[in-house]
Amino acid sequence: MGKTTTTRTETRSKPKAEVKEKKPLSAYNRFMKTELPKIKAEKPDLDHKEAFKLVAQAWKSSTENPKNQKQE
Repeated sequence: MGKTTTTRTETRSKPKAEVKEKKPLSAYNRFMKTELPKIKAEKPDLDHKEAFKLVAQAWKSSTENPKNQKQE
């Protein structure tokens, strides 16, 4: 096998990226973030996938879901 040689180049430090503001969580993500730990605490024997399914089903009828809010 042939020997490969590489030349070292001067490493320039890149300017640090500006800290961007994070987008606010969607209603669904806020709901999942609060409800998933509750379900896991109530039913610790459930795997993550099953717990996620239960929370997703609860989202369908949740008052936090914008689709379920009454329009006036």
